[in-house]
Amino acid sequence: MEETILVGEDLMLGPPSPLIPPEIASHVLEGVDLCDGILRNLFLCLQVNDIEPFCQDEIVLYRQCAEKRDKELRQKLQESERKLGLSMPWDEGKDRAAQLHSQVELLERRMILASGVAGMEGFRQRWSLHGQLQDTKSRLESLEQGLEMRKKEEPENSSTKKRWFFG
Repeated sequence: MEETILVGEDLMLGPPSPLIPPEIASHVLEGVDLCDGILRNLFLCLQVNDIEPFCQDEIVLYRQCAEKRDKELRQKLQESERKLGLSMPWDEGKDRAAQLHSQVELLERRMILASGVAGMEGFRQRWSLHGQLQDTKSRLESLEQGLEMRKKEEPENSSTKKRWFFG
């Protein structure tokens, strides 16, 4: 059986960590293990040993922790956007949805441009942009779900309806 030696680039498997918007960061980051202690141990190991094969345990531990953290952050981001859609004033919710839609379009354009960059730098740009694009699309979907749920829950204002009969 072959033994696989992990290197730093193996941490770039799967999507990158999500970017957390500052306006909802306190809600999203609350209670999440940020893996900073494990990352510190990984850097110390690399500093002492100079090469990755001697830090296999630390790389594996960090990768597992980061995957768990990122999954939890993505779930909390989507929940937070859905709650915003349910609670913020209708016009502000629509403005936020338009802003997220603009971000999606910008990221798609940047992704097209990054497809022309060759080598490892091109890979890193596309990897990062792809992750940001997927996360932003998910946030937009969640916000729109919250707005839609709110629309269904709000009772129609009877004073604006025209009565078609007298009595």
